[in-house]
Amino acid sequence: MKVLVVHNLHRSGSASGDDQVFKNETRLLEDNGISVVRYTVINDKFDQAGILGKISMTGGMLWSFKNYKKIAEIIKKEKPDIMHVHTFFPLLSPSILYAAKKNGVKVVATLHDTRFICPCATSLRDNKICNLCGDGKYFRMARYGCFKGSRLMSVIVAFIFKYHRFRRSFYKNIDKYICLNDQQIKLLKKTGYSEGKIVKKYNFVADGAAQSSRDLKEYSLPPRFAVFYGRIGEEKGIRVLQEAWENLPDIPLVVMGGGPLEKEFSDWAKNRKNIYYLGYVPHEKCMAIAQKAEFALMPSIWYEGCSMVAIETESLGIPLIATDIGFLREAVREGYNGLKFPLGDAEKLQEAAKKLWQNQDAARLMGKHAREDYEEKYRPEDNLRQLLEIYQEVIN
Repeated sequence: MKVLVVHNLHRSGSASGDDQVFKNETRLLEDNGISVVRYTVINDKFDQAGILGKISMTGGMLWSFKNYKKIAEIIKKEKPDIMHVHTFFPLLSPSILYAAKKNGVKVVATLHDTRFICPCATSLRDNKICNLCGDGKYFRMARYGCFKGSRLMSVIVAFIFKYHRFRRSFYKNIDKYICLNDQQIKLLKKTGYSEGKIVKKYNFVADGAAQSSRDLKEYSLPPRFAVFYGRIGEEKGIRVLQEAWENLPDIPLVVMGGGPLEKEFSDWAKNRKNIYYLGYVPHEKCMAIAQKAEFALMPSIWYEGCSMVAIETESLGIPLIATDIGFLREAVREGYNGLKFPLGDAEKLQEAAKKLWQNQDAARLMGKHAREDYEEKYRPEDNLRQLLEIYQEVIN
């Protein structure tokens, strides 16, 4: 089998989840004898452009002649059995779907976010869940400046999605949608996507316990601590975490990662003796530090697709305290492999943290269950089998 895998990378050095999944899955396929042809573009040029440049490139999302031609050329040369699309926004455009269709190649798409419902992909407005655009009335985006805070760019993006909804680009040209959680499936079905084309497949991670480094001498860590690692941004619930830890002076918190709120968070952490902000930490050492934690935290205020952090912590055998929303709702079984708290509720997060901190035996048992859950759902070999079954079903 030969698979053409297409992805719009976020940016150089990005640790974004869909970039990791793209790299992990293509490597997994190749390691198991599947021929993989990659075609990628990267957002660096878009990120570095001024407002006029961004507007011009955003307009190219309507139809990229360049990428249509590239995909057609690759298909004619490589003759893949199937094309697997990860992220197509903003540079690839839906033109790549038409190129595959015209050249007789079936298409599978992994939906890493809610882009097919919310053009901004986050389902967030003013840091609150919003799925209004599921009805196809995208031009309300201009009223709120949803895309990059710009009303003009929001109008352009709204027009692009309105056009492709009218042409049914995402309905007609994708043969199977790989969803990552039940919430995502419900949203898709409500928006009119065919249930027969939808399949659920979780992401996977390599065994974190097996690959974590033990050399942590460079880090000054407390004997016991809770851990948060990931993007330091609004959608990850950083402000909820800060609010909760204002009243948890006796629980040390180790935080790893970077992002748009990094400077603000760093300044906040400097004034608190129980907050250990390490900034960016290489993945292997990040895993080793996380493995020593009493529990991990995911106070996200958006759905999360199939959080790599959540399944990594399970592979490490540590319990997770997470927001009761999206993937995290089904990943965490209350009192079994972790605890859940209501969206944005810092007080309930405090209660959950105190509960696990004060009861180490319960935390260890939940960690044991978390490891068992990883072995049942998120191993590479199981993911490979399911992915190949999806490919084969679509090809046949």
